[in-house]
Amino acid sequence: MQLLQFFLGGIIGSQITSIKSLSTLPVALSVVGTAIFTFFAAKIMSKIGRRLGFIFSALGSSAATLLAAFAITQQNFILFCISCLFLGMGMAFTHQYRFAAAESVEKEKAPKAISILMLAGIVSGFMALTLANYTKNLIPEHLYVGSYLLLAVFTFIPAILLFFYKDNEKIKIDFNNNHNGRRLFEILFQPRFLQAVTAAAVAYAVMSCLMTASPLSMHVMEKMSLEKTGIVLQFHLVAMFLPSLITGHLIKKFGHSNIMYIGVLFYVATIILSLFEQTYTNYMLALIFLGLGWNFLFISGTSLVILHYKEEEKFRAQGMNDLIVYSTMALASLSAGILLSFTGWKMMNLFCLPPLILTVYITFRADVLSKK
Repeated sequence: MQLLQFFLGGIIGSQITSIKSLSTLPVALSVVGTAIFTFFAAKIMSKIGRRLGFIFSALGSSAATLLAAFAITQQNFILFCISCLFLGMGMAFTHQYRFAAAESVEKEKAPKAISILMLAGIVSGFMALTLANYTKNLIPEHLYVGSYLLLAVFTFIPAILLFFYKDNEKIKIDFNNNHNGRRLFEILFQPRFLQAVTAAAVAYAVMSCLMTASPLSMHVMEKMSLEKTGIVLQFHLVAMFLPSLITGHLIKKFGHSNIMYIGVLFYVATIILSLFEQTYTNYMLALIFLGLGWNFLFISGTSLVILHYKEEEKFRAQGMNDLIVYSTMALASLSAGILLSFTGWKMMNLFCLPPLILTVYITFRADVLSKK
């Protein structure tokens, strides 16, 4: 769902609004929806359980997708933005799947569990992008409406599957009760927890900023075909999720920090490639390195988070982690269209350097403090 939003949201936005700097606003609002609702999603799940939370989000996301299809038929940019905001709220629940996977195994096996879950993203992503291309003309008078109708079906399926799943979790945590663990800032400012959150937040911020802008840069500005744009994003998707086969093993062998450093290097490679002529091959290589960097930073960050909170703090800590990660991601997505319009592809890549430097500093600081 999120990848399809990145793929089509900016392109559709550019077609139904005359203000080109706002083209990526629908994509950004889907991330904003995730950011503003992520803490509430964790709180709701702490009360009603993950099963009902996931079912609720599947039904809501399916309805929001139908609203998006209707907005496209009406060429209504505001209504399309609203539907994307609601889709983002649904994603706030969906992102909890990785914590559910990590909690189902012993903590030392969490990186592998998260990696296995991430691998499913390859199948779903390829299906989403391929079928979005095939169904974009399903309604001849309204381009891309068919893509969103298909997405409505896909987002509804988890509700059916989870209906038959038995949820044995009966944890009820009062977020305002100090007896349920430490205060939020005590958890956050642990050096390792801060390192984990920073790595995950920067991973998503840099990736979402460049990934949101790349379809516009390729298809709208460089006049490359939608098919070529889709292929680049598919290879980016493979780079995001296929390394998950070994990322968990690499984290166990070399440690979280070393994998984070490598993730930063992959991102630097993306930035360097942006300085050359923007060809199809250049975009392909840049987006592959972008995917690899995201995988190493995000999985190492997420698996490190769960090692630094207590059982009774988990929903609070997870909610705060996601709030920071997706708020940062939302800001990056909101900035993508503006940066691309006013500075260009090369300069917006260079703007990604400072957060990468910050990640290296916080990781190095946590390593030093842990040795004292």
